[in-house]
Amino acid sequence: MLKLSPTPVTLWIGIIALIVVGTLSVLTWRRSPHPRRTAVLEMMRLAAALTVVILLWQPEWLTIIHPDTQPKIVILWDDSKSMTTLDAQVPAALTDKVEVVTRADWVKNELTEDFWKPLEANGANEVVIIPFATPPKDQAVLAGTDLESPLTEVLDKQDHVRAVVLFSDGDYNLGQPPVAAAQKMRLRGVPLFAIPVGSQTRLPDLDLLSVTAPSYGIIGENVQIPFTIRSSLDRQVRTLVRLRDAAGREHSKDIIIPPNAETYDSVLWRLEKEGPSTLELSIPVAADELVASNNSRKFIVAGKPEKIRVLVIDTLPRWEYRFLRNALSRDPGVEFSCLLFHPALGPGGGKNSIQQFPDKLEDLVKFDVIFLGDVGVAKDQLTKDQCALIRGLVENQASGVVFLPGPQGNQFSLLDTELSDLMPVILDDSHHGGMAEAIASPLTLTTEGRASLLTLLGNNEEENPGIWRRLPGFYWHAPVIKAKGGSEVLAVHGNRRGKFGPIPLLVTKPAGSGKVLFMGIDSAWRWRRGVEDLYHYRFWGQVARWMSYQRNMASGQHVRLFFTPERPEPGATVTLNANAFDAHGAPLEKGSVAIDLTAPDGHPQRLELQKNASAWGAFSGRFKVGQPGEWKIRATASGAEDKPLETTLLVQSVEIEKTGQPARPEVLEEMARVSRGRVIQSVRRDDLKKAIKDAIAALPEPRPMESRIALWSHWGTLVALISLLGIFWAGRKINGMF
Repeated sequence: MLKLSPTPVTLWIGIIALIVVGTLSVLTWRRSPHPRRTAVLEMMRLAAALTVVILLWQPEWLTIIHPDTQPKIVILWDDSKSMTTLDAQVPAALTDKVEVVTRADWVKNELTEDFWKPLEANGANEVVIIPFATPPKDQAVLAGTDLESPLTEVLDKQDHVRAVVLFSDGDYNLGQPPVAAAQKMRLRGVPLFAIPVGSQTRLPDLDLLSVTAPSYGIIGENVQIPFTIRSSLDRQVRTLVRLRDAAGREHSKDIIIPPNAETYDSVLWRLEKEGPSTLELSIPVAADELVASNNSRKFIVAGKPEKIRVLVIDTLPRWEYRFLRNALSRDPGVEFSCLLFHPALGPGGGKNSIQQFPDKLEDLVKFDVIFLGDVGVAKDQLTKDQCALIRGLVENQASGVVFLPGPQGNQFSLLDTELSDLMPVILDDSHHGGMAEAIASPLTLTTEGRASLLTLLGNNEEENPGIWRRLPGFYWHAPVIKAKGGSEVLAVHGNRRGKFGPIPLLVTKPAGSGKVLFMGIDSAWRWRRGVEDLYHYRFWGQVARWMSYQRNMASGQHVRLFFTPERPEPGATVTLNANAFDAHGAPLEKGSVAIDLTAPDGHPQRLELQKNASAWGAFSGRFKVGQPGEWKIRATASGAEDKPLETTLLVQSVEIEKTGQPARPEVLEEMARVSRGRVIQSVRRDDLKKAIKDAIAALPEPRPMESRIALWSHWGTLVALISLLGIFWAGRKINGMF
């Protein structure tokens, strides 16, 4: 049937227009010498006017279709891994005692045939049961729960849906927010009846949430392996963290885990061999703990016999310079060079000494770490251009720079160069010579310092604070006002405070792709008292390795590569940074770097890195990892196709769908409210059965389907109107000729 939808304005406009056109047609017919032919033409004019007016009233052709099939009640039930959590309650038969079963078993108990028979009685409804979020058999595919897609698929693929009943714990981790599907259901007039499953409180459990180990370490050195444990127990737990390798070598650490909190800690591991080692970090299952599968994690750390290239620059051979030179030159993992700008004698000589600052980029880019002592911009010292080169080396080549100021105050002249932004502290310009101490003052570690590998002087974290308390103090320190934003303070003055709090004396800061360290004392050599080189050598060796870590992540003859994050999870975006070199070892100015990626399933992918706006041969690019496992990376610089760099990126397998998590009924409540349904909760099966039956029975009878054709915008209407006007125009011409 035809349905019109005029507004009051268009209704009166149409009526007035028809009256005017009708009046003109009557007058034209009366005055015409050919009344019969004119009458036909005026009727066509009225028909055209009537058509235009009806189109103004938005006509639609409405067809009502009465369904000849039963309305459907769709039962969706969550079959995800989280549904295996053991926290659903079922009353035992003939008693009030409650039995605890898994969420999945509770749902399966409700999905028996007799439970739904009342809904299908007398052909009132057709019940369709559909599981979703079933874990895939392919372990490379991420298993998770998407609550939005199953509901949308029901609306798209099922006809005559009267209502949807959803059994779920409300935990979702994939797809769009489920409320988006609830909005679609509301528009379609399909209510959602949600039945929450599971407990809202977390099961008693100790969960080893994460292990953030470095991708590699130096053979013979300790690597620090941070980890996070979450406790949902109501009591404090004293336990033992064990770290072991495939050969059975083990290291353990006692920790105390507070109740209902997350614990952040770390454990040390000494690398003894070259190549990758598979390690496992685990904690014992505590009493009353119900989930044991999340108490351990495996990961891989590679051992490398790296040579770290270090350059030390200073003016006077003060005690700090002499002992630092000895420490680095005797370190078997360090290739040491020094440049001494002696104000009276000129450049220093001797073993490992160089006579001038490297004037070629290919010579400068070889250095992983540069130590800047009591040196600045002056005649026979550094120039502003050389300072700019040091900054470019740090920011673009992932090198490190260590500021070691001294009593001459030469480093104040660096504040007028490009190195000023790299300085992690603000210095007091009124005390160029620093601050002298009458008595020995200690360094006090901050919270960050106690957790840093740089300040670890013992074999484990437990003995480290005592070692720092026993270290000999210092009698001079740099005039530091405060640390800059974005820096990390590892140690402060133990006796003095400034207007901004404790004076920071050991400070680190990232700079581009490199790192910066500020050491505000010149008395680290005193740490040798009574213990010789035990702590002094260890500290500076750790500094050199920490600052060159990223730079030596993967290094070849023509390409050096490092990536962030080191241990990505599936779905993460990895940033690749590369430094490319030509045949002479200089940074590649004209050329490209191509990355060939091979996923764990063998699927290849090629990525062209983009050159950064600098003359340092720095390239960068991004890609997304979708599978856990080993990703093979092959980096090739243009002109060096025969010697590519090959390395491996380990993507950690992660379980985004976990057991033991609390149910989230608030998600289901929001979905039900938006779709104009409701949440049904009941422990007893008979009560739940009756509640669902009553909810379905209260729904209005299924409405017949309506089909609407908008005639006002249909192409056929336009063709008919144009044809009618054309015939009318032609008729008028013919009528006027005879």
